Amino acid sequence: MMTEQRDGADEAAGGRVWFITGTSSGLGRALVRAAVAHGDRVAATARDTAAVDDLVALAPDRVRALRLDVTDADSVRAAVAAAEDAFGRIDVLVNNAAYGLLGAFEELSEDQLRDNFETNVFGVMTVTRAVLPLMRRRRSGRIVQMSSVNGVVPGPGGTAYVGTKYALEGISAALAAEVAHLGIRVTVVEPGPFRTDFGGRSLRWGTPMEDYAEIIAPARKALEATHGTQTGDPDRGAAAIVAAVGLDEPPLRLPLGAEAFDWIRAHFLSRIEELDQVKDLGSDTAFR
Repeated sequence: MMTEQRDGADEAAGGRVWFITGTSSGLGRALVRAAVAHGDRVAATARDTAAVDDLVALAPDRVRALRLDVTDADSVRAAVAAAEDAFGRIDVLVNNAAYGLLGAFEELSEDQLRDNFETNVFGVMTVTRAVLPLMRRRRSGRIVQMSSVNGVVPGPGGTAYVGTKYALEGISAALAAEVAHLGIRVTVVEPGPFRTDFGGRSLRWGTPMEDYAEIIAPARKALEATHGTQTGDPDRGAAAIVAAVGLDEPPLRLPLGAEAFDWIRAHFLSRIEELDQVKDLGSDTAFR
């Protein structure tokens, strides 16, 4: 049974201390608002701190804007040190900074692929590596990894973005097993469609090729058509994450939105069917 955490960091002066990356838009912004409403303190990071001035204004004594570029290790170390200096500790790390890169594999350049992995995977690892020693010394902490329903359910046009989220899912599951005995818990959040900038200004595409047009063009048209009308409310999603962090034993994985649950369930059922279909072909491989 999941029960809300009432001791430790939650009871410390000023509530929990959050370190959230990518707070200039979307779920990152919503998480700052939710944490502040919960009575907590937040290091709200962004590449441009002016973009989070309004978040600081929510609670100037409890929100600190810090410049952070997850692809710059020096920037990461400086931001983590500044957060620790301001608040004394970091109780909750949220690796939220990421962006979408869509298009058929051949439509994506080498630089685009590497840059996407640099932000969405290696950036997460750099930030986690900087924060983890603080949590390890205190034998306490929560690490929230913002994945996606596409970290479970792939689709055409997602070779880059899906690849980064699949990598994040695997890294995070292994990390969870490594740090549990230290009092640190990892939760991988898998949002479905939320009304954020993901499908708008934050989204990048490869260079279209005619041979892939019949597959990619309809998917792109559908995504662009639904932008701004997604069913997911970032504030309600953020509230669910705050609630999960407060559990004594937070879930390893937290899908967000009814669509995410439906798509993930259908995907796993399909995988089981595929597994059964190839069992005879692939299982009889032992020495005789």
